[in-house]
Amino acid sequence: MDYDTIKTEVDGAVGILTLNRPDSLNAFNTQMRADFVTAAAEMEANEAVRAVVLTGAGRGFCAGADLKETSGQRDKTVTEILIEEYKPGIMAIANSDKTYIAAVAGPASGIGAAYAQACDMMIMGESAYIYMAFAAIALVPDGGNTWQLVRQLGYKRAYQAILEGQKIPAAQAVEWGLANRVTADETLLEDAMSWAAQAANAAPLAMRNVKQLLRAATETDLGAMIDDEARRQFECMHSADFAEGVSAFFEKRPPAFKGQ
Repeated sequence: MDYDTIKTEVDGAVGILTLNRPDSLNAFNTQMRADFVTAAAEMEANEAVRAVVLTGAGRGFCAGADLKETSGQRDKTVTEILIEEYKPGIMAIANSDKTYIAAVAGPASGIGAAYAQACDMMIMGESAYIYMAFAAIALVPDGGNTWQLVRQLGYKRAYQAILEGQKIPAAQAVEWGLANRVTADETLLEDAMSWAAQAANAAPLAMRNVKQLLRAATETDLGAMIDDEARRQFECMHSADFAEGVSAFFEKRPPAFKGQ
């Protein structure tokens, strides 16, 4: 399906979602919010896709919200826009059964950072940065940015990053736990695709459960997590993928997981 503001591609078991408003540094407008939700649903429904790379066209990942549109006349309040239009896209990433990898070039600013941080892993070009731009225009972080930052950075560092409107460069983002890897700008997408292909080879059923466990872990006590792991382990141990993994181990060959 074609979209006005999102480009979708599938390469083997890897899907690519590209924010495609390069003339505005891929800033989110009404159309892109809607297109993203539909495009993400398309990727989720594609059983051949096991990992998704989220990136931006041109020289930046995303400059945040389109301030030209934001400052104009709107039929909805900002509260309605955040909850009804942004939240479904961000939660589509968080709740996906697939591995999402953000490939960040240039800025991931404001609400754009929220989409990047919602992904399971992040790779950044060496000149990329995460920018908490809200304080400069007298706003609070939104799209789940506060939830992400305080869990990755701790309260004091998150507060400072927001207060000072910090541009967090790629190397520091990795050091602080906001991103996983830094790579050369010119090979960013290539390296992200290679990494996603590796992720796509993992057992889909197991990784779906791992994603759900890890995302619940910060909200759940130790005993409850042990119980949840036990239930999910039962499901995995009675799967065809487990049998395939054991057979591949003894036969000294790569496993061919089916997600069953």
